[in-house]
Amino acid sequence: MSDSGLNLLKLKEPKIKILHISWFAFFLTFAVWFNHAPLMGFIKEAFDLSTQQVKALLILNVALTIPARIIIGMLVDKFGPRHVYSFLLWITGVLCLAFALSETYEQLAIFRFMMGFVGAGFVIGIRLVGEWFPAKEVGIAEGIYGGWGNFGSAASAMLLPTLALMFGGEDGWRYAIMSTGLMAFIYGFVFFKVARNTPKGSTYFKPKKNGGLQVSSKKDLYFYLAMNIPMYIALAVLTWKLSPSNLGLLGETASIGIYVGLVVLFFYQTKQIFNANKEHLANPVPEMQQYKFKQVAILQLAYFVTFGSELAVVSMLPLYFMDTFEGLSAVMAGLLASGFAFMNLAARPGGGWLSDKFGRRKTLSILICGLAVGYMMLSQIEGDWWIPLAVLATMACSFFVQAGEGAVFAMVPLVKRSMTGQVAGMTGAYGNVGAVIFLTVLSFVDYSTFFMVIAACAAFIFVAVQFLEEPEGHVAEVNEDGTVELIQVGS
Repeated sequence: MSDSGLNLLKLKEPKIKILHISWFAFFLTFAVWFNHAPLMGFIKEAFDLSTQQVKALLILNVALTIPARIIIGMLVDKFGPRHVYSFLLWITGVLCLAFALSETYEQLAIFRFMMGFVGAGFVIGIRLVGEWFPAKEVGIAEGIYGGWGNFGSAASAMLLPTLALMFGGEDGWRYAIMSTGLMAFIYGFVFFKVARNTPKGSTYFKPKKNGGLQVSSKKDLYFYLAMNIPMYIALAVLTWKLSPSNLGLLGETASIGIYVGLVVLFFYQTKQIFNANKEHLANPVPEMQQYKFKQVAILQLAYFVTFGSELAVVSMLPLYFMDTFEGLSAVMAGLLASGFAFMNLAARPGGGWLSDKFGRRKTLSILICGLAVGYMMLSQIEGDWWIPLAVLATMACSFFVQAGEGAVFAMVPLVKRSMTGQVAGMTGAYGNVGAVIFLTVLSFVDYSTFFMVIAACAAFIFVAVQFLEEPEGHVAEVNEDGTVELIQVGS
C-alpha cells in the first residue's frame, strides 16, 4: 500500500474515512445478497426443494440486478451517493427479513428476485470513491472498496452455517439470515450521518439530462443501443427458464406478459436515450468533452466474464463441493467455497494497484488470460482430487477473477466523471448478465462444461480488451455556471 500513497490506518484523513465507510456498506449488501447460498442445504430441506428449484433461486437472485444497476447509476448521478446508499441499506434490511420469514417456495422466489436490487449497491460506492481519490490512486482505492466489500459473500459462507447451528432448531437458518438484514438496516443510519458526496469545496458534477448516457457521436449512440440488447436477452432467457416450458415457476400468461413488458421497456429506454442525446448531438461535441463509448463497451464485456463468473461460481460452489466430494457437510462445504470469495481481500485491490502502476489495458489483458487458464483448471477437478488442492485451485482462479474486476473499475471513474454512476451501472449490469447466462448454462450442463464455457468466453473477451485505450491527460466537465473544469485522468 505504500507505493500507492494510501495509509489506510489514517482514519482522521477524510478520504480514508470515506473509503472505509463505503467498503463496509458494500460488504453488508453483499453479505445479505448471498446469505442464502451457504444456507441452501437448510433451505432445500425445509421446503423440500428439487434441484431445479434450487437453481431457479440462484438465477432469480442475480436477475433484477441487471436493470437495478442501471437505475441506481442514474439515481446516484442525480441525487448523490449519501442519500442513495442509505436508502438502499434500509431497503436491504426489509427485503432480507421478508425472505427469512417466507413460508412457501413462491414467496422465497419472489423475495429472492427482489433481493437482486440489493446487488446494485456496488455502483454507488464506485462514484463516491471516484469523487474522493485522484487518478493516480483511484485504481487501488476502488479495488479496496470492491475487494473488501465483495468479501461479504465469503463472510456469509464462513459464518452463517455455524450461526444457523448456534441458533438451532428448524428455523436456525431464518435467524441467521435475519441477523445480516438487521445489520444492514442499522448501518444505513450510520452511513447517512457520516458520508459526504465530495471533499469540501469540490463540485459534484451531474449529467445535463437524465434517462440515458450522453455520448459523443451518433456512431457511439447506435453502439450504445446495441450494447443494451444483451441485457434484455438475459432477462428473456431468465423468463424462459421460469416459464411452463421449463421450471414452471411462472404461468403461461405471466411469461407472455413479461416478454411483452421487456419489449415495451426496451423501446421506452431507447426513446429515453434518444431524448437524452437529441440536443446534445445537435451540434458537434467539443473535443475536450468527448469520450469514446467503445471504452465503456469493452469494460462491460470484461466485467461480464469477471464479475459474471464470480457471481455464478459463488452461487453454486458450496453445492459443487458437496456434489463432487462425498461426505462433506453443509458447514464444511461453505467454508471450502468461501476460499473463492476470500481472495477479494487482496486480489481486487491488487488488480487496481497493478492497473495504476503498469497501465489499464496491459493489466486487464494479463488478468483475463489468467482467468481463462484458471477456469480450464477447475474444469479438471474430480472427486478423487485431494480436497486442499481443489481449494487452492479455486483460490488461484479467483485471484485472476477478482483482480480483473479491480482492473475494470480502476478504469471506470476515468471515462467521464459526471456520468461515473451510469458507466458503473452499465458495466456492473453486464456482470449480472454474465451471471444469468452462466447459471443458465449450468442448468443444462455438468460442472466441468460450465467452467469450460466461462474459459471460452474469457478467450474471446481477451481479444476485445486489446482495443481498450489508455486514459491520457485531462477530461473537461462543465459547472452549472458554465465554467469548464479540467480533471486529470492520466499522465
